[in-house]
Parts: sequence; C-alpha cells; structure tokens
Amino acid sequence: MADATSIKDLPSLTGLHQRRNPLEENPFFHPSHGFYITPSDVVLSQVVYDLSDASQPHVAYHRAGPRREILYEPSSVKAAIVTCGGLCPGMNTVIRELVVGLWELYGVREIYGIPAGYRGFYSMEAVELNPKLVHNWHKKGGTVLATSRGGFDLCKIVDAIQQNGYNQVYIIGGDGTMRGAVKIFDEVSRRKLEVGITGIPKTVDNDVGIIDRSFGFQTAVEMAQEAISAAHVEAESAVNGIGLVKLMGRSTGHIALHATLSSRDVDCCLIPEMGFYLEGKGGLFEFLEQRLKDHGHAVLVVAEGAGQEMIPRTESQKQERDESGNLVFLDVGVWLKSALKEWWEREHPKELFTVKYIDPTYMIRAVPANATDNLYCTLLAHSSIHGVMAGYTGFVSGPINGNYAYIPLEEVAQTKNEVNTSDPKWAWVRSVTNQPDFETNFKG
Repeated sequence: MADATSIKDLPSLTGLHQRRNPLEENPFFHPSHGFYITPSDVVLSQVVYDLSDASQPHVAYHRAGPRREILYEPSSVKAAIVTCGGLCPGMNTVIRELVVGLWELYGVREIYGIPAGYRGFYSMEAVELNPKLVHNWHKKGGTVLATSRGGFDLCKIVDAIQQNGYNQVYIIGGDGTMRGAVKIFDEVSRRKLEVGITGIPKTVDNDVGIIDRSFGFQTAVEMAQEAISAAHVEAESAVNGIGLVKLMGRSTGHIALHATLSSRDVDCCLIPEMGFYLEGKGGLFEFLEQRLKDHGHAVLVVAEGAGQEMIPRTESQKQERDESGNLVFLDVGVWLKSALKEWWEREHPKELFTVKYIDPTYMIRAVPANATDNLYCTLLAHSSIHGVMAGYTGFVSGPINGNYAYIPLEEVAQTKNEVNTSDPKWAWVRSVTNQPDFETNFKG
C-alpha cells in the first residue's frame, strides 16, 4: 500500500531556521521514542477498502503532533487569534487552549486576540492574552473576543498582519471563514511574509468536509434532544398534537439526523439533502394524519435548510443575502406550522388540533461546550500549535478516521460534508421514525 499512497503536500515556511523543540526541557513532558511525529507518519483518508479493486487510490495526510525540530524561536513569536462567523459551543475553549498551549508548551509570550472577526484586524485594538486572563473561558458560551460576519477586506487584513508584526495567525471559523483564510494565506505568500496561517474549523452544522466532525457539533446534538423532548411532551399532552422543532442546518442535516437517532421520539425528520412534499399520496400530510390516527400525537424535526424551495418568496427575498454572502433563508418552521394548520382546518374542520413550534437555535449555539467537545477543542488547538511551530502553513488540523492530521486549507475550504441519504445511517433514521421515502414516492 505504501508505494501506491499519495501524501498531500503541506506548504512550509522557508526563511526560518530549524531549532530544538523546547518540549525537550518542558517539565510536564518526557519525550520518548515515538513522541515526536516524523514526515513519514501519515493518516489515511480512507480506512475501508475493497481488496478486489487494486485501482483504488490511497490518499494520506501528514499526521498532526509535535516535531523534534521547530522553525520558530518562541521569544520571537507574535501570535494572533481571531473568531469569525456565528457562535458555536467550544469557541472559548479553543481560544483558551491556543493561549495556554502557546504559553506553556512553547514559551510564547506575545499572544493577541482580534475582536469582532476579520474586520477587527484593521478596525479595532487587539487584546493581549495570557493564561491567567483566559483561565475560565472554557466555561462560557459564545466567544469572549466577539465575532461578526463579513468585514473581509483582504488588503487591509494582510496589511494589519504585516504592520503589527504577527507571524502566526490562528483563524477559527466555518466554511466561509476558511475560504477567507485561503485568500489570506495566498496574499501572505505573494508578499513573501514568514507568517504561519492555520484554520480551525468551526461549524455547529458539521458541514466542513474531510474531517470527522467539527467542534461544537456533539454539544449541539445534546441540546437539540432537550428541545425534541419538550416538543414530545407538548404533543403528547394535546389532542391531535404536533410538536415541531426546527434545528440548525443550512445545507446539511447532520444535527437533525443525529438528534433524531439519539431521541427516538421523532416521527419524521426533514433535511436539506432529501426533498419532501406536503399534499397527495405518500406526502407529509398523509403520513401525519395516519400517525395522529394511530397514536394521537406526532413529533416533526426539520433542518432550517429543508424545503426552502417550497416556501413562497417575493422578488426581493430571492435576492437577499446576509453579510457572509449567503442567501437569507425564510423560516421553514413558521411556514410549516402555518401549512399544517391550514391543512387540518381544510380536512378536519372543527376537530381539535395543536402545533407547538420550538426553535432552539440560539439556545443551542450559545451554550458552553460539553465535556466531549471541550476535550476535542483542546486537541484541535494543540495540534494547530504544533503544526505552525514546525513551520507548516496554510493548513487545517482535524481528525480523520479518529487520528489527527494536517489538511491543506484550500482542500477543506472547497469540500462539503453532506448527509449521504444512500448511507445506512439515513436508512436507520427512516426505520426509527417510520417516515415515508418522499423522493421515491414523488418519482413514483
């Protein structure tokens, strides 16, 4: 397999000199055989193969972790940390662990937080960070540094990096932020600046590709279950009651899928990757009517990006974009609640019917990370630090098949992690909910 394996190249800084890793003298570490990662240590992108197909390519990434030699003199490092985009559980943990890791592992003393996202580079004063200041940040939701969407002015950002003397930049954000990080890396490279650029993928939707999952996702699923439980109680306590829960997921339905599987109280799960229809044989209304007839209540979970093409829009709404350039979605939950009420009044006039709509979006994304995500955030932060100190740049750290690796930034920025509706996991959802296969029914 080794001869057929293609290892993804990582950009490296070239104008710095190698030096011994200070972890050798760190009182908390006792480097032994196998402690340091070598250039030949890799992580395979795929671990399941068909041995009968010899033509299958074997793609590998450099394994994340400390190197025996580094390229930065810690006393000369001036690091910048920025959080961009929407909130996500674990953002403060990543900031904290970057600061503590740089300070305690490598002896870096100049660490700055950039407020308010990308625009903070050129419009606001940076905040000097140290372990004492960030000590309890992991217990807080949101981001203490503040964040924002938009504000990406490439020349102003790179000018600020250059003028302030930052030679390491840690960028925390989602897919749009990663695309911006690629442009920053390209411009830094064009100017021949010896600046390490790394991205730490943050998206509560879990839509960043290649890596196993993005931080905050497991916390989001855990919190989503609480909303589903409340919807189930409301539905069960009413005559012909429907509990309707809208969960995050613009282009992917991972939160809705995993919360449905974890809850077991959901009767129908609607995600962006799978179309559905309301009226007619095999449609949502027919399914819900039978469910109410059999059990007296139903719980419906819908991802925010599902059914957007079915919601009536004005011409201005068709053109409306947010500060990140994304199409502004209409509220599928509000639309679905209205459609359900209209259907019942039409088909069952004067019969009792209740729809309780719960939108826990801001409750989910604003909470602190749970124990699993907190640990994950630490490993992401430390992996990023080790990579930058070793001289790598233009990369993202993340787990691939359970092992942490360094992935070219551009590759992550261009890859989406969508729900595969042909995968057994989606079949599992349908077996748990007993919902119809809307697409097959529609085509039929």
